[in-house]
Amino acid sequence: MKEFSLSKKVILVTGANGLIGTEITDALASAGASLVLLDSTPLKVLKKLEMKLRKKFKIKIKCFSCDIGNDKEVLNCVKSICSYFGRIDVLINLAAIDAKVDTIKKNSKKISFHNFPLDLWKKSIDINITGTFLITKFVVREMIKKKSGNIINVASTYSFVAPNHDLYKINDKQEFFKPIDYIATKSMIPNFTRYITTLYGKKGIRANTIVPHGVINSPSAEFKKNFSKLSPMGRICDKKELRGPFVFLSSDASSYMNGSTLIVDGGWTAW
Repeated sequence: MKEFSLSKKVILVTGANGLIGTEITDALASAGASLVLLDSTPLKVLKKLEMKLRKKFKIKIKCFSCDIGNDKEVLNCVKSICSYFGRIDVLINLAAIDAKVDTIKKNSKKISFHNFPLDLWKKSIDINITGTFLITKFVVREMIKKKSGNIINVASTYSFVAPNHDLYKINDKQEFFKPIDYIATKSMIPNFTRYITTLYGKKGIRANTIVPHGVINSPSAEFKKNFSKLSPMGRICDKKELRGPFVFLSSDASSYMNGSTLIVDGGWTAW
């Protein structure tokens, strides 16, 4: 269906080199999108992802290493993108600090709310909130000029429900607490989306939220067992299952969706 084609779209993905980012950039490229890969990782690392996509798909790609919490860096990136491509059709705000159970350092696993460090809190605020604000602010300026734009903000099930910390218990021993910084910063995303929606809808700019859940790179057998017990579908998410939702929201097939929340959580928030 031509409505799902992205062949005429320039799509900027923040956090492009992450677990979800590498999967959805492949999906977007497969639908024909021209891509801007933006991440805080070194440029040489991003170039590897760029070359991988170039070999697989015949599309235009540009990558930028950028600290989205730095307003000057973000502004310069957006200017460079628009100079190269002429516009940004879709912004996907994926970049975020997220302490996952399979990657957190051993000495940090048991940090709970009452002893959560202020420096980690501030770091998450800088990226997850300020960074999302800055990149959206500068991209919206460009979208207003074109009277067209599509913003996809990535939230979390923890934007709507609290973490069930039993998920992180192994043999009745609490091995990990989902950190408060992630819960707090992701909770702003749905209403941030609604703010953009109602303010700029008549200027041709729409915004929606997507909510992935259960995307883990290397889950332990114990974690998968716990997750299966708590999930209505009885399993964690295969990251490939996010391809369709992101392509859909990026495409004209979702043209009358504005201010919506697309939840891809296997029913986690339905309990």
